[in-house]
Amino acid sequence: MTHPTGLLDDVIHQRVRLGIMAVLAEADEAEFTFLKSELALTDGNLNRHLQVLEDAGYIARRRDRPAGRPRTWIRATTDGANALALHLEMLQRLIDQTKGMP
Repeated sequence: MTHPTGLLDDVIHQRVRLGIMAVLAEADEAEFTFLKSELALTDGNLNRHLQVLEDAGYIARRRDRPAGRPRTWIRATTDGANALALHLEMLQRLIDQTKGMP
């Protein structure tokens, strides 16, 4: 059996990207400004992490322009939701294996 750390997803494991995926797991989609505020990020920082997740196929973006102000909505794809679930499962296995250690 592979050690749980061998199955951690390097794309998701980064703190900000894990936060993005965790927020998206709680909702169908989230607006860019909500993610920015919730995770205390700058526009550029959030955009860069979203791009990494999008390149991996873990998120999709949707843009709309109600009343002239453009808004960007982000949602986890099926692949992204599955990757997050596996990542969290591996973290739980790691926690379980190390319980009781000093």
